[in-house]
Amino acid sequence: MAKKIEIPQHIAIVMDGNGRWAKERGLPRTAGHQAGEKVLFDLVEACIEFGVKEVSAYAFSTENWKRSPEEVKFLMGYSREMLRTRRDRLNEMGVKINWLGRPQKLWKSVISELEEAEELTKNNKVLTLNMCVNYGGRAEMLDAAVAIAKDALRRKVKPDSLSEKSLRKYLYSPQMSDVDLFLRSSGEQRTSNFLMWQLAYTELYFTKILWPDFKKKNFYKAIFDYQKRERRFGKTSQQILDNNV
Repeated sequence: MAKKIEIPQHIAIVMDGNGRWAKERGLPRTAGHQAGEKVLFDLVEACIEFGVKEVSAYAFSTENWKRSPEEVKFLMGYSREMLRTRRDRLNEMGVKINWLGRPQKLWKSVISELEEAEELTKNNKVLTLNMCVNYGGRAEMLDAAVAIAKDALRRKVKPDSLSEKSLRKYLYSPQMSDVDLFLRSSGEQRTSNFLMWQLAYTELYFTKILWPDFKKKNFYKAIFDYQKRERRFGKTSQQILDNNV
């Protein structure tokens, strides 16, 4: 029997290398972020063509507050304007926008744009775009633990009865599927506190290409590489083979 061609249903992306791309060209770091934003939306279009159902973009991490005040200010303003500019087109494409992250410290205007984009696109079903803004994997797990502890005190949950399924309900986006393919640009080989729970069985793909130079052909290469992988989820190769017969 021919091997089934697998398409990753959920792709998580760390869009790394914007600053280095700008530096190589003698441009401010902000120019790199502007160039990288277009790449993300080109990739969303490519995901729709392939039949991918979910994309998670690491737009601003809880650690990014350590950047210079000027860059943080730019990223906040840019995130706000980008959402305002792109949301109508994404809505036309059938993309559902979902925000993951902490509201603390975020500009109110950014939160407003995120919430308006969520409301506008909430009924779309072609693809879900998870915008991870002020997001951290450890923060998500800590917030879940705090929420569970509070519910335990209120006797809404019995700690001994917790399961992976019931714990998932306390994550920022309980309906989010596990990540199939993790993609990171610029040559860095780490997950950087991104979607720690959801990445448990992901396939990792790293490329040296800086994010603003990442083209659809590079995305296709990542998909083809993914299709060569054997995903066993704790089983043996023989068990996988037997299940496919």
